Amino acid sequence: MFSHVMVGADDLEKSKFFYDAIMQAIGGKPGITDPKGRGSWLHKGSVLMITKPINGEPASCGNGMTIGFACDSPEMVDAWHEAGVGAGGTAIEDPPGIRENPFGKLYLAYLRDPAGNKLCGLYRVPKE
Repeated sequence: MFSHVMVGADDLEKSKFFYDAIMQAIGGKPGITDPKGRGSWLHKGSVLMITKPINGEPASCGNGMTIGFACDSPEMVDAWHEAGVGAGGTAIEDPPGIRENPFGKLYLAYLRDPAGNKLCGLYRVPKE
C-alpha cells in the first residue's frame, strides 16, 4: 500500500548508525546515503528514508505515529529491539512480548529512534 516512509532527523549520522543496526537485525543491509545526506534502506520491497527537514526547522517525531517493522520470528523481534537499544535507541512501553488484539496474537517490541520517532518490531503469531 505504501511506497516508502520518510522520517526527519537532525543528526543523520547518529540515525544512520541506529537504522543500520535495526535493519541488519532483521536481515536487511546497511543504508545508502545520497548526495543530500539522506539515508535510505530497501528491504523486502519497502523503503525507509531519513532526512533533515527541508524547511530548515528541527526534526520532530509524529505524535501518535508508529512505524512497524515486520519480523520473521519472536527471536528476530528481540534481536531488532536489542540492536536498536545498543545503537542509541530507547526501549519504550512494555518489554518485548505477546499482545493479543482482535487480529490475533502479536509479538511486539517498541523503541524510539535517536530522533524520537516511535518504532515497533512485529511478528504475527500463527493461529493454532
